[in-house]
Amino acid sequence: MNIIKLAVGDIAEMKKKHPCGSSLFRILRVGSDVRAICIGCGRDLTLERVKFEKSIKKLQKASESGENNDCK
Repeated sequence: MNIIKLAVGDIAEMKKKHPCGSSLFRILRVGSDVRAICIGCGRDLTLERVKFEKSIKKLQKASESGENNDCK
């Protein structure tokens, strides 16, 4: 079993599209459950980590997506 390293701010491209048409989700919380928000419509989603990891097609790390997580 392969555990994917998920972090807050990462963008996950899912295998199936959300009903709004977007397949991209921004991760908000990581633990035994994963909380993410749809980038297309802003809908909040909470799934079991195992189910979430199985549905990921591609993962883009927060540092690669050009986001700045520095506190000012």
